Amino acid sequence: MPRGVKEVLNMKPRLKGYGSYNVIGKTVEEIRKSKGIKQGRFIAMLQSRGLDINPSSYSKLEGQIRNASDIEVYHIAAALGVPMEKLFKAVSD
Repeated sequence: MPRGVKEVLNMKPRLKGYGSYNVIGKTVEEIRKSKGIKQGRFIAMLQSRGLDINPSSYSKLEGQIRNASDIEVYHIAAALGVPMEKLFKAVSD
């Protein structure tokens, strides 16, 4: 089994439902998991880009229980290697 597929299968499922404070959280989580990136590693990637974010705050962003700032959207898209517009797919569907 390819490495990326195995890592996706080992991702923890979301225990709580999604909130309604932002529109990107669920999409960010889906893209991150599809790339086989665990949350802790992704947070480290964001921090290495200069984004001041902690695990609790990031988890709340993905869970859509807090707002996402424009600078967070920028860094998240860049770290995932996708255009920012892709994070807003829930709005455009």
